[in-house]
Amino acid sequence: MGGSERRTAQRVHGAALALTKRGAPTGAAPAWKVPAGTVLAGTVLAAAALTACSSPHTSAAQSSATGPAASRTAAASPAVRGAPAQPAAPATPTSIWHPKPGLTWQWQLTEPVDTTVDVQVYDIDGANNSAAVVRTLHAAGRKVICYVNAGAVESFRADAGRFPTSVIGSSNGWPGERWLDVRQLRILRPIMAARFADCAGKGFDGIEADNVDGYANDTGFPLTAADQLAYNRMLASLAHADELAIGLKNDVGQVPDLVADFDLSVDEQCAEYDECAQLSPFIAAGKPVFHVEYTLQPAEFCPQTTGLGFSSMRKNPALDVPRWACR
Repeated sequence: MGGSERRTAQRVHGAALALTKRGAPTGAAPAWKVPAGTVLAGTVLAAAALTACSSPHTSAAQSSATGPAASRTAAASPAVRGAPAQPAAPATPTSIWHPKPGLTWQWQLTEPVDTTVDVQVYDIDGANNSAAVVRTLHAAGRKVICYVNAGAVESFRADAGRFPTSVIGSSNGWPGERWLDVRQLRILRPIMAARFADCAGKGFDGIEADNVDGYANDTGFPLTAADQLAYNRMLASLAHADELAIGLKNDVGQVPDLVADFDLSVDEQCAEYDECAQLSPFIAAGKPVFHVEYTLQPAEFCPQTTGLGFSSMRKNPALDVPRWACR
């Protein structure tokens, strides 16, 4: 069993999504997404070590799409009937957020988001949070990353019906989720483009594209490393077209090939699986590695990952509010 296969089969996956809002669809994934047979070691903390604070979730209606995605749509519409559409100007390097190593961060994929954590970067679910939440975080001086599941279809998402059965593969171990056939760029590109445009319209600064290492897992499709590279680079291109930074999620085996295309790394459990050194090219390129462990205690990994320049912390597998940061 390869490294990535082992991680999917054994690790406590960080893509835990809790649809706790009123009106969440029937069959939504639970907050604690643990595949059958997974053993969670060391995840029970003493109550004295855990103080979870939460604030009411902003209930303002989602703003209409603005920003680069909307601007490009307007620019692409001919002003005069019959006039050719003008090509959208590519995003310039200065228009995209370029985070640096050492930033503090919070990763919360449950709702409502606690917007009071004193960090520089938040990573939150893009579909389940409104533009008002992003504005609140921006007002406090935070940058905000938009979580998007780019490599698996989730039955509980509003756009799940856009995925034809031809691109839906095996279960990835989480309720309602199945791997995607990332070879089918023609089908997947417009779906992911719409998701990224939604993030841009809400004012997010970047994308966390999850499940982008299907080639190293049992997806039900004969995916190759080359297939995955093509898909991941497509995702990076889409994000940059929306003037969004994008993070490479896990996929440590392809870091040398993709570090130039991505703006940051989001990694789970590299210390537990002795993979942290493989992420060093991001730091060498002046790009941050946002890293979490679930089963190790901070004293077991912080000396190593802090020395590597990572932004590391321990989180609960549900990716709720509590965090235990290395610095």
